[in-house]
Amino acid sequence: MSIKKDYLHGTNILITQRKDMFRMNTDSRLLGEYLKVNSDQTLLDIGCNNGVVMLYASCLKPKLMIGIDIFQEAIELAKQNLEDNNISDYLLYNCDINDFDQQKVDVIVCNPPYFNTAENGNRNQNEFMYRARHEDSLNIATLFKCVDRLLNKNGSFYLVHRASRIDDILHQGKLNNLKCCNITFVYDENKQDAVTVLTTFTNGRSKDLNISPNIFIKR
Repeated sequence: MSIKKDYLHGTNILITQRKDMFRMNTDSRLLGEYLKVNSDQTLLDIGCNNGVVMLYASCLKPKLMIGIDIFQEAIELAKQNLEDNNISDYLLYNCDINDFDQQKVDVIVCNPPYFNTAENGNRNQNEFMYRARHEDSLNIATLFKCVDRLLNKNGSFYLVHRASRIDDILHQGKLNNLKCCNITFVYDENKQDAVTVLTTFTNGRSKDLNISPNIFIKR
């Protein structure tokens, strides 16, 4: 098993990653730097993988972080990364989000699979990579239903996704009692159209929708 170690952008946090599994990328960093959580709040990372977003969240010192993932290998790696960085206020579960019912939380974050089944094309034989990229086990509709079920009143949901799916994202928010209160589009400096979108949803008091300044990234 081949591994590599990297620092999280802008921090002194070191993360161990398996080269045969989905690794930290620009979207992981965008979500990690975008999310907000207070010291008295509990955070849930849906599809925590190696724990990268939880490591970013740890900089804000939430009361408790919970990570779930369908792969036991990912859970073991997340546990290693959290412990290597002296983080103890966490719980990890190897399960499908549909089966998770341990507790409601104040903040939910997710960097979900981006490609729908119709876009599968040639299936990646690496099951870790396939599940991380394709919606077979977690589509947008399922994700928002689970967020509605698991989020405490006045909670927040932070999502990173493809900009081209913004219509689906906003539609599912409305269907599941979640109000979008922030949208931030992310552009590749070499492309004309937005490639990524960051969104914040709440199930609390109605807020006006804020469109934040665009983010431009270098590839």
